[in-house]
Amino acid sequence: MENNPFVFETPLVEGVILKRRNRFIMEVEVEGEVCDCHCPTTGRIGNIVFQDIPCLLSKSNDKKRKTLYTVEAISLDLPSKKNKSWIGINQNAANRYVEHFIKTGQLSDMVENGHTIKREQKVGNSKIDFLVNQTYIEVKTPLLQLQVEVKDHINTKKVSEFNSFDRFIRHIGELTESLKENERAILLSCFIYDNPGYTGSKKGKYRNYIKESIQTSIREGIETWQVNFKITPTEVSLIRYFETTTDMERL
Repeated sequence: MENNPFVFETPLVEGVILKRRNRFIMEVEVEGEVCDCHCPTTGRIGNIVFQDIPCLLSKSNDKKRKTLYTVEAISLDLPSKKNKSWIGINQNAANRYVEHFIKTGQLSDMVENGHTIKREQKVGNSKIDFLVNQTYIEVKTPLLQLQVEVKDHINTKKVSEFNSFDRFIRHIGELTESLKENERAILLSCFIYDNPGYTGSKKGKYRNYIKESIQTSIREGIETWQVNFKITPTEVSLIRYFETTTDMERL
């Protein structure tokens, strides 16, 4: 497999999250100062308490921005550990990473002709992330459940069950509808860490509803795939990718 990573124009800066003040702002100690930093995902990130959590930050060149930094990744390692494992949390950036690896042919087992890629194609009342040749691809970056080891020094909290699936259901419905005009449609679960194999929540009153929606779409021709990336201060590289359609059928 070709090794052509997504390289950051400027290396990411390491900091320590002291607190997540609200959905949009994290208080981060970076280079000896405490700064308000942009949190690029408004939803829940696992059930961890954001206190003394290492992070990677990108710095904006826009001097008019209220927040100079964006939190790109977090780590569940101790702040003192030298070589940390990182979990990317920027769901918008995930599409840029996917685009790079499609264009460079590194996801060719999933989709070929990556140079034909088009972004944000309108289907029905929604926009699907990519159209590659005759294949629509919708990218999802799940963060509600982090499938990683949570070490003893990490504080966790009880969280209420997530119940806002309307956008996801609408998107998968539009993705299924796209099969009337195109050859293939793919729901791609993207993880910016090495996720062993995404299955979603194994309990909860909405599980069957989501499972039935996905399985209905699969019966109508949708494929499901997973891609795992590794993020470091300098780049994002491809770990592995694989089809999960059969696994999703058996949920």
